[in-house]
Amino acid sequence: MRRVGRATGDAVLGEDGQPRCPWAGSSLTALARYHDEIWGIPTHVESAIFEALTLGVFEVGLSWSIVFGKRDAFRRAFRGFDVVKVSAMKERDVDRLVQDPSIIRNRAKIEATVGNARAMRSASPSLSELLTEYATHRSRAPRSLADVPTTTPGATSLAARLKSQGFRFVGPTSVYAFMQNVGAVNDHVHGCFRASDYRSG
Repeated sequence: MRRVGRATGDAVLGEDGQPRCPWAGSSLTALARYHDEIWGIPTHVESAIFEALTLGVFEVGLSWSIVFGKRDAFRRAFRGFDVVKVSAMKERDVDRLVQDPSIIRNRAKIEATVGNARAMRSASPSLSELLTEYATHRSRAPRSLADVPTTTPGATSLAARLKSQGFRFVGPTSVYAFMQNVGAVNDHVHGCFRASDYRSG
C-alpha cells in the first residue's frame, strides 16, 4: 500500500496517490470529493452558485466542517437549491425549517437564504456576471495555507455590491470564501492537483 504522507508544499498525498489541499485530508471522504469536484472549479450553474452562497451564510460564526456535514440536509431543506422554488418560500416554510433538527436552525440565516434567492432573481448584473467580473486568475498557487488570504479588496468590493442588491450575510470574509468555492479564485495550494500551477509527473 502506498504510504500516505506530505507532497509538495502544503499538499497532502491521499491514499489514492493524488496530492490535495491539507483540509481535504488523505482519505477518500465526501470532503475529498467536494475538494476534487467542486471547490475552486469555476461554475456558472445557478443552483451551484446558490448552494455555495447558502453554505457560506450558514458558515458565518461556525466551522466549515459543521456546515459541510449538513450539506445534504440543506439541499433537502432548500429544495435542491432551486432559486425559483426557494424564492417562493413563505413564513410558514421558515417556521418549519426552524424546527428541522437536520439543519442549523438559525432563523436569521434561514430568512437570509430565502431573501438571497429573491435577490438572485432580481439582481442586475446577475451574480454569475459579477463573479466573472471579479474573477482572479492566478499563475502561481499559494505556497501554503498560511498564504491563502481571508479576504481581498476585490471581495470587499463585491460584498458591497451584493449588499446593494439586497443580499444578506455577505461580508468581505464570507464573500471571499464564496469566491473560492465557486472558482472565482483558485486557492488550491501549491502541490495540490487542482492548483493553478500543478504539473503532474
